[in-house]
Amino acid sequence: MQNIYFLILLAIVAGIVIPIQGGVNTRLADVLNSPILSAFLSFAIGTLALFVYVLVSGTPLGGLANVKNAPPLALTGGIFGAFFVASTIMLIPRLGVAVTFGLVVAGQMLFSIVIDHFGLLGTPVTKANWARLGGVLLITVGTIIIRRY
Repeated sequence: MQNIYFLILLAIVAGIVIPIQGGVNTRLADVLNSPILSAFLSFAIGTLALFVYVLVSGTPLGGLANVKNAPPLALTGGIFGAFFVASTIMLIPRLGVAVTFGLVVAGQMLFSIVIDHFGLLGTPVTKANWARLGGVLLITVGTIIIRRY
């Protein structure tokens, strides 16, 4: 079993890089005069970086042959990622980084509760309750406070 503290740290670092990515991509959109071109270039560079990592780490490419066994829904992650990146690039100049990602987190948590409640996408069922929904409300209220002040 992996060290839980490493996993917690990894989650925190992943959370830290999301608004950095949004800010960097927004800056690129300013230079390119296009949030869509910025998102495209971001994904192209990310794809290249992952390919280099695959080569350097020695990750076997043979597993890619199994993609034919994947359900179609499993192949849509890149589409969701592209929507997310392009949306944040368009929202940050209008709402700011803190409000954009506050609302993104609220949306993530709300739909995460829905996914958990129904066991969607093969996840274990964790029923929704008022306390969990209250947590989403607190995130949303916190974002409103950030926006106001």
